[in-house]
Amino acid sequence: MEIEAVGEVWHWRGPAPFHFVSVPDAESARIREVASLVTYGWGMIPVSARIGATTWTTSLFAKDGLYVVPLKDRIRAAEDVKLGDTVTVVLTLDVNR
Repeated sequence: MEIEAVGEVWHWRGPAPFHFVSVPDAESARIREVASLVTYGWGMIPVSARIGATTWTTSLFAKDGLYVVPLKDRIRAAEDVKLGDTVTVVLTLDVNR
């Protein structure tokens, strides 16, 4: 299953600061429909993600009714993504596991 999510890069300043993109409502709803097929526990959803030419594996998790995509520094540097930028993230979920 492939999902294209467009969102703004935001920063969480908690004890482990990180950058994220929130998956919009409609796309998060599609993920929720298959979550039980792909989760490995605690609601984490393993995905292959792509921004531009950069692909990586990560896990989505739920926050405030949406799923969020963590963006490591190396991903942001490779694609010149900054805080507040609007990006398109292509997410691939393996629903045939």
